[in-house]
Amino acid sequence: MPRKSRDEDPKFQQSLADDRLFVGTVFRNPPPGFLYDLALKEGYAGRKCAIASNGALIAYSGAKTGRSPKDKRLVQEPSSQDDINWGDINIPIGEDAFQRNLDMAIGFLNGRQSLFVIDGFAGWRGANRIKVRVVCARPYHAMFMTNMLIRPTDEELANFGEPDWVIYNAGQCPADSHIKGVTSKASVDINLKSRQMVILGTEYAGCMKKGVFTILNYLLPKQGILSMHCSANEAIDTGEVALFFGLSGTGKTTLSADPDRRLIGDDEHGWDDHGVFNIEGGCYAKTINLSAEKEPEIYQAIRFGTVLENVVYDPLTHEVDYDDDTITQNTRASYPIEFMPTAKVPCTGTHPNHIVFLTCDAYGVLPPISKLTPEQAMYHFISGYTAKVAGTEVGVTEPQATFSACFGEAFMVWHPTVYAKLLKEKIERHQASCWLINTGWTGGAHGTGTRIKLAYTRAMVTAALSGSLNKFPYQTDAVFGLSYPTHVPNVPRELLNPEASWADPAAYRQTAEKLAGLFIKNFDQYRDQADADVLSAEPVLNRQPV
Repeated sequence: MPRKSRDEDPKFQQSLADDRLFVGTVFRNPPPGFLYDLALKEGYAGRKCAIASNGALIAYSGAKTGRSPKDKRLVQEPSSQDDINWGDINIPIGEDAFQRNLDMAIGFLNGRQSLFVIDGFAGWRGANRIKVRVVCARPYHAMFMTNMLIRPTDEELANFGEPDWVIYNAGQCPADSHIKGVTSKASVDINLKSRQMVILGTEYAGCMKKGVFTILNYLLPKQGILSMHCSANEAIDTGEVALFFGLSGTGKTTLSADPDRRLIGDDEHGWDDHGVFNIEGGCYAKTINLSAEKEPEIYQAIRFGTVLENVVYDPLTHEVDYDDDTITQNTRASYPIEFMPTAKVPCTGTHPNHIVFLTCDAYGVLPPISKLTPEQAMYHFISGYTAKVAGTEVGVTEPQATFSACFGEAFMVWHPTVYAKLLKEKIERHQASCWLINTGWTGGAHGTGTRIKLAYTRAMVTAALSGSLNKFPYQTDAVFGLSYPTHVPNVPRELLNPEASWADPAAYRQTAEKLAGLFIKNFDQYRDQADADVLSAEPVLNRQPV
């Protein structure tokens, strides 16, 4: 059992915050069975961890069942302040305030009887990887980051040395809103200068994962490497790589889990001069409405060693009810990528041949599949559109457009155009085809139309990646100027033309122009830094169909 006290491990003593951590028992990189044992003894907020009938560890994150984007802070200091796109996403906090939060976290961790230390890597390409150390008090958090970081070999662990970054997770300890820059009981702070991250007041494990991603979203572009919020897979026979960009709920994880392709990764990647590489060592899949029929690969990956987060289960059989959203709709499973039967390890690939942007259009006006020009690709990448459906939040009675630049604005540090220019350069150099796929509604908006079947979306993705769509004619829609094929194997023809799928063409046109206006309004914030060719891809109101 990898268990050492501070006095027995001088390397650990030297690694943490000027020797201020003095907990007697430290569990370094313990195995899953040991973490299960401690987690099952841990009661929290009226809920106890449990073992699901499939062997996964069921854990609960308390009041916070999702990220707290309004509580994320970046330290404003001279070495990085001119690089950061400050605003509602990257909110500044002072160095003194960060130090007070760090002191509070260390004080809390010092009050524990024992701590967990997880060492791992972020980035599968050796030259670009960073060494990350996580210090936490909950076995569930230790298990989560064991899955999500790239697990070192025994030799790598023996020679791990000092980490590049340290995450201090004191999520059980509320933040102090009297500290300048702290506005709630939660504060998630990243200091690019000291290479430290502090978590207070939230026990949602995803904050650690996305914190690492935020760090690399700063570091990689400085090296000319594009960091991407996307999944990636490759063809088994040719090795051709496809990237899938998309916000939560658009199908990024589901569509990349293709039994006929190898999975490189489900969420975070880099693209350098050699090709693409996964940043993570695991997957973090949404499990709401998960079934063996619709998503067999993900369903089978949930077993011993997986963390099931905030799910509901039968207390007698311990079978998980994946349809139950009593606790949250954001139920999740965290597992090592090797648990996916189609995983490619090491998780790297060649330069992408296809780039797919996924959107769940609840307005029901975008074509189910469109082939994008390079200019359109940049426009839609910077826009990062999807839509919330009515009923998912209080007061939402009709579809609401959501725009998140680069399909991951919450984690981007530089201005979105920095990432867009890197993507454009790489697309042009490697001649990648770009596609926009709508996994949302057709025949009307949410409440009137129907959700596009997953089987049809899979068929469209397969046709696009195989090159078979090159032999069919295309039409152009009347508002967005998007070219869509008139035929896709195994997909009804009437589905492909969004206007024809509506019973009322006038209602379609009115809704399409409404959404187009939202695109135009959203892009106003980037207009002064966007190239003229990108602006030429903007929707045109009152455009005549082609």
